[in-house]
Amino acid sequence: MALFQKETAQAEPDFSNLPQHIAIIMDGNGRWAKQRGLPRTAGHAAGAENFRKVATYAKEIGLQYLTVYAFSTENWKRPQEEVNAIMRLLKKYLLEAIDQMERDRVKMHFFGDLTPLTPELRKLCDRTQEISTHYDGCQVNICLNYGGRDELVRAMKAWYADCQSGLRDPEALTEQVVSDYLFSKGVPDPDLIIRPSGELRTSNFLLWQSAYSEYYFTDVLWPDFSTAELDKAIAAFQKRSRRFGGV
Repeated sequence: MALFQKETAQAEPDFSNLPQHIAIIMDGNGRWAKQRGLPRTAGHAAGAENFRKVATYAKEIGLQYLTVYAFSTENWKRPQEEVNAIMRLLKKYLLEAIDQMERDRVKMHFFGDLTPLTPELRKLCDRTQEISTHYDGCQVNICLNYGGRDELVRAMKAWYADCQSGLRDPEALTEQVVSDYLFSKGVPDPDLIIRPSGELRTSNFLLWQSAYSEYYFTDVLWPDFSTAELDKAIAAFQKRSRRFGGV
């Protein structure tokens, strides 16, 4: 039996018993565009629009946390034209989000190292996070220039620096202490991680936080991953027994 298997579940979820935190690896934009004879940038545009729909739906059904993998530390290796297109889409989305946050009251937070972004984009990211401090409700975490290994290295460097300065006791290192140095500090670990596109790997996503997450894999490409597909993933999750190492 394969370690990871794709799901075929088709059922209505119990909206009164939702997972607290869902994370999604938004994969398949390029293949979606290629299938239609379009440039990869068109796939990213379609994927960005779908993210908007899924995030809005997550808020409507009462999900507390939604985390999405938007741009990894490795994605800088892609053609410059594609990277530029992704950054333009990010700017467009953030400008629209800032304009609508008062109405939608969705909190936004970023996981990742934002320093390589342009000053304009960093300012927009900071602005959305600042506005979010005034709201309660669904929190959307956008993993941007994010990598799970990079996150752990940064956390350990920060912890070591605090130990050197006397702020931390090296003998008092615990799992909670590690979690407190991650980008996701204060956010519960994801209950369910979804990967569209047919790939069966985790791709350096939330390595520490996913220790006991349930995974859901599907062949549906991200731009086609509808709210109905999200319902299927939640329904499949709700059928599972989570024992966390117990019996």
